Amino acid sequence: MKSDPYRSHLLQRFTKELDFYFDQLKVLPPQQGIAIAYSGGLDSTALLLLSKAYCQQRHIPLHAIHVHHGLSPNADAWLTHCQSMCNVHGIHFHSRKVNPENIAATGLEASAREARYRALGDICNSLQICHVMTAHHLDDQAETLLMQLLRGSGVAGMSGMDCFNFAPSLLGTPDLMLMRPLLAETRENLEEWVRASGASCINDESNSDTRFLRNALRHQVMPVLEKISPGFPKRIARTALHMRSARKLIDDLAEKDFQYCHTENVLLVPKLESLSVERANNVFRFWLAQLDSKMPTTSRLNEIRKQLFEARCDAKITVYHDNLAFHRYQDRIYIVASISRAEKEQIPELHFRWSGEPSLDFDQFGGTLFFNKTDYGLEPDWLSQQMLTLHLRRGGEKLKLAENRPTRDIKNHYQSMKIPFWVRERLPFVSLRGELLFAANVGMQSSYCHFSEGNRIQLEWIEYKTTERAMCNG
Repeated sequence: MKSDPYRSHLLQRFTKELDFYFDQLKVLPPQQGIAIAYSGGLDSTALLLLSKAYCQQRHIPLHAIHVHHGLSPNADAWLTHCQSMCNVHGIHFHSRKVNPENIAATGLEASAREARYRALGDICNSLQICHVMTAHHLDDQAETLLMQLLRGSGVAGMSGMDCFNFAPSLLGTPDLMLMRPLLAETRENLEEWVRASGASCINDESNSDTRFLRNALRHQVMPVLEKISPGFPKRIARTALHMRSARKLIDDLAEKDFQYCHTENVLLVPKLESLSVERANNVFRFWLAQLDSKMPTTSRLNEIRKQLFEARCDAKITVYHDNLAFHRYQDRIYIVASISRAEKEQIPELHFRWSGEPSLDFDQFGGTLFFNKTDYGLEPDWLSQQMLTLHLRRGGEKLKLAENRPTRDIKNHYQSMKIPFWVRERLPFVSLRGELLFAANVGMQSSYCHFSEGNRIQLEWIEYKTTERAMCNG
C-alpha cells in the first residue's frame, strides 16, 4: 500500500462501491450528509478515514455516531477517543449512551446489537440523514454465514448481509438506508490501511471472549478453515450471492402465489390448499415479511399452517405468533394485531358528554365515534344533556334495531351480520344509565330513535386503520 492512504487502491474501490450504490438507488450522494457507525475499533476507523476522503471529494458532511453501551470499564475512554479522533479530522461527532434490554430473553450480544442499531436510527432521524454506513467486511460476511449454517437457517439466512438495505424493525425508521461499502474487503486490507494511515484505534476486549459464537468462530474455527482452504471467505461470500439469487426467485414465486390466494385483505383456504406444502409455507413467510414480523421456525410454521388448514369450516381458530393473531373464519384466513385478555381488561369504561362535535376519538378503544346527521335517530338537544358511557362487552347486552323487529341479544346480531369472532372482542358499546344505546357495527336502540328530517343523530363507530394489521397492501 502506498504511504498516502488517500491515494490507495482501497480508496478507489471504496469510492467506486459508494458511487455504484447511489447509482443503483438512483440518487445523488446526499448533500445533507452521510453517517457512519463508529466504535473506534480497527474496522470502523478504516471506514471513518475512507468516508472522510469520499465526503471531502464530494463536499458533503460526514457524521460519526458512537454508541456507548456501558458494558466495558473502558467504555468512557473509548467515547473520549472517538470524540478526539473526529475533532482531529473535522468530522461531526454524535454519541448516545444506551442500556441493552431483554438480555435474559435474547442474550447480551443480541440485546447490545438491538440497542446500538436503534440508537443509530434515532440519531440519523434527528439529523434528517437518510444513509448510514457500517464497517462490515468480507470476513464478517463469512462469519455470518457460518453462524447461520450452525443455526440451521434457510435460504434467506444463508443470503448473508446485503450491500445496502432498509431495516425498519432494526433501525426504528423506514427511511434510513443501511450501507456496507466494505463488504468485499478483507480484514487484512483494512488492517493495512489503518497501519499506513498512522491512525490509532481501540481494542474491545470483548472481541476476544469466545463465549460469544461469533468470536469463537473468528478465533477458533476460521484460522483452521484458512489453513485447510486458503481464501475461503471469498468463496463463502460467493455462496451468499448464489443464495441471494435463489431467494429472489423464491420471493417472486411467493408474491405470485400470494396474489393468487389473496382477496380483500384475506387468504382463501381452498386456494392455499391447492399449493404444495412448501409453496403454502412460502406464502405465509411472504405474508409475515410484509408485516415486518419475525420469521417462525419451519416446525412452528408447519404447526400454524396445519392448525389453520385442518379446522372445520365453522370452527373458530386463532393461532398466535409475534404479537399477531391468525384467524380462520369461513374458509378465510385473517391476520390482526393480537390483544391479550389482560390488555382488554385494562381498557377502562369512559364517561363522556357530546357537545355537538362531528366525531370523538377514543384511543384506548382504537377508534372514532361519529355523530352523523340523519332523518332517523337521537334528538340532538337531548343527547347533549346525557352522560354517556363507552365500554367493551359486559355480557347480556340486548338490542332492538326497529320497533317492528324483536329484541335480540348481541350474539345473535353478530351472527346474523357475520361479524368475525375476533372483531367482536374489540367492538365497543355506548350505554346510558346502564341501558344499551348503541352497539358498534350493529346499530341503535330503537326506543331512543325518532324521525325528524335532517335533525337526528346516528352513532357510527370506525376503527383506526392502524389497529388492523392486514397482511396485504390493500
